[in-house]
Amino acid sequence: MSTTLFTDIASLVTNDVTLDKGLLGELNNAAFIEESGQIIWVGSSASAPSADSKVSLEGKSVIPGFVDSHAHLVFAGDRSLEFEARMSGRAYSVGGIMTTVRATREATDEELDQNIATQVVEMYRGGITTFETKGGYGLDVEHELRSLKLAVAHTEDVTFLGGHVVPEEYKGRADSYVDLVKGEMLEACAPYARWVDVFCDDGAFDYEQSKAILQAGIAAGLLPRIHANQLSQGRGVELAVELGCASADHCTHLSAKDIELLAGSNTVATLLPGAEFSTRSEYPDARRLVRAGVTVALATDCNPGSSYTSSMAFCIAVAVRDMHFTPEQALWSATLGGAKALQREDVGSIAIGKSADFVVLDAPSFRHIPYRPGVDLVVETFISGTSIYRSNK
Repeated sequence: MSTTLFTDIASLVTNDVTLDKGLLGELNNAAFIEESGQIIWVGSSASAPSADSKVSLEGKSVIPGFVDSHAHLVFAGDRSLEFEARMSGRAYSVGGIMTTVRATREATDEELDQNIATQVVEMYRGGITTFETKGGYGLDVEHELRSLKLAVAHTEDVTFLGGHVVPEEYKGRADSYVDLVKGEMLEACAPYARWVDVFCDDGAFDYEQSKAILQAGIAAGLLPRIHANQLSQGRGVELAVELGCASADHCTHLSAKDIELLAGSNTVATLLPGAEFSTRSEYPDARRLVRAGVTVALATDCNPGSSYTSSMAFCIAVAVRDMHFTPEQALWSATLGGAKALQREDVGSIAIGKSADFVVLDAPSFRHIPYRPGVDLVVETFISGTSIYRSNK
């Protein structure tokens, strides 16, 4: 097998704590070697061993590929008018999801698949190399099943989200819809999913309904995660810890008890700054979580209603400014934190034995991501050592 040496790197973020170089394991004047899609050596450019080929990155910086652990890419339609109304003062509610449900049900398979592909290309251009995506805009057996069949062609981290909201045809009969989700719908969708999720919040599903859906998913062999505490300080985080969810996502409204529960568990708190930005909502304070020892991830929550962005760089900038992350914490949470939220050991770091998923930045260090918000710094994106996107700059 051939080896490739990537060298002359001004700043290399490894996320390897064994290097004793701080949270990010940052190396200066660095290099690494890739073979068969994996990292086999990391160190300084000056001490790099020989390889079959050599690529000079000419003083640019390198970070691990972003890991987006929360996205909703299977949808059709547009909700820009809803966004405009919110920016004019209307409060966000989960009711707008039904607008997307109607459009998604009416779309063809080809239209839905093309929309997923478009979002994925955007992600690659922005440095996301691993991503999760959910169903949740079909809300009946036929359309949830086809959503997951389409999604699984784009990522292995597919999530069954039949428990997104109660559809219009089940208005006033939420428990009957829950029976459908944890019965016929789950049975049809489980073969195409790795995860089961539910929206446990005001206007969606309560604690008991959410617990029933997650327990059914677990019994079907799916791993649990949860939308928790976005709109109110409910029992979503409590349920996440109780059932051992890999991640509790949103976590906008947290009590001291919620933080204590997260800190004493293996559940990752996934924060979604794009949602607060796009709904003009209160931002959670990441400092409370970090100080308590909670593992924190950042994700885009890319969806057409409440966070229509596929840019992790944008989310990092917002997280640093409005959630009180340090730049280091934000980058870690968008890479290795996301990997932990997906229970992935192969991605999120540039270390021996890990997948060679990395991003070349036209900047002297990762700090320029939040420092230069809105500026496209990604020069090239690699997955398993293969370039999947290269800019024309």
